[in-house]
Amino acid sequence: MAGLDAGRAIPVWLAEDDLGCIICHDLLAWPATLPCGHTFCRDCLLDLWAARRSRFCPSCREGAPGPPQLRKNTMLEDLADKYRLAARELEPLSPGPEPTPAPRPASRPGRPTAQLRTLLDGVDLSLASPKVSSSPPEQKMKDILHDLEDIQEKLRENFTQKGALEEQTQVELPEVPSSSSRPLPDQSRFAPKKASSFARWAISPTFDLESLSCNLKVSVDLRTVTVSDFPMLYAWSPERFASSQALCSQALSSGQHYWEVDTQRCSHWAVGVASRGMKRDQILGRTTDSWCVEWKGASQLSAWCMVKETVLGSDRPSVVGIWLDLEEGKLAFYSKADQAKPLFECPISVSVPLHPAFWLYGLDPGNSLTIRKMNV
Repeated sequence: MAGLDAGRAIPVWLAEDDLGCIICHDLLAWPATLPCGHTFCRDCLLDLWAARRSRFCPSCREGAPGPPQLRKNTMLEDLADKYRLAARELEPLSPGPEPTPAPRPASRPGRPTAQLRTLLDGVDLSLASPKVSSSPPEQKMKDILHDLEDIQEKLRENFTQKGALEEQTQVELPEVPSSSSRPLPDQSRFAPKKASSFARWAISPTFDLESLSCNLKVSVDLRTVTVSDFPMLYAWSPERFASSQALCSQALSSGQHYWEVDTQRCSHWAVGVASRGMKRDQILGRTTDSWCVEWKGASQLSAWCMVKETVLGSDRPSVVGIWLDLEEGKLAFYSKADQAKPLFECPISVSVPLHPAFWLYGLDPGNSLTIRKMNV
């Protein structure tokens, strides 16, 4: 079109996900940004919280303490409004008959992305020299292109900041924030850590027969603990746990340590760390000197830290990796496959050594946990 600024271009890379809500899969309406940085439609978020009777981020599952105080993200609302306007303005460019939109609620404007891409058939989509096959008013096209350029620039700044954050996460040691315990943020956009990254700190602890519950038995190599068909395999002593729990012999008092537990043959379990002095009638994670992640056997994975439970999700890890950094006072759990996916992290502060700790509850005979033998 004559008179168009050759430097302007339509940002065809813009997708609906850039300004969308992952709950309703629509463009953001009254965007509400949580403290973790993720943004959703306010009504979608409130409906989800009401249905599940708990407040957490649907993306990273970070808890939202206290009553919800949702504030509008005015920049994202402005971008979404400009995107809707640009799509409506470009609709006359369609070479065919204008489709009749399906009726939608007033609070959920229709998603313009698919129509925008279709209606741009008459435009040269290169970033160098846009050309328009039809002839709407020149000033209207300039305004549309100007608004889209604003969206392009703001999102480019956002991508730049995101790239810088990704670079900061590519370190060898697992990063554990020093704030209060919480589930790890959604790291799907980051490269998960290779399991081999922990090799230099790997240990292969063995079960301690003195603390072992009377209804558990241990393999010859002391690395598999199983619920026995015959209780009271060992003579009772005050050192033994009253419930089906066990510690490892290794006392960890300094340095960094990593070990892995195979949970595939246990329907209900908890794995973590505890002090040797943990009371024998108490349960792992329910004391101030023990921490764990726990699979309840009912599609719920939880973490326990400082006698507080945090629900992590419904995915069951077949192998759990435990990272204990006693120099920094940090504990982290991973779902380990070829790569280590973060599950939960929390600070720890103790003045006594810690031991790998386990709980096989439900007392189903044959249930077992195995400490994987690692190259050390």
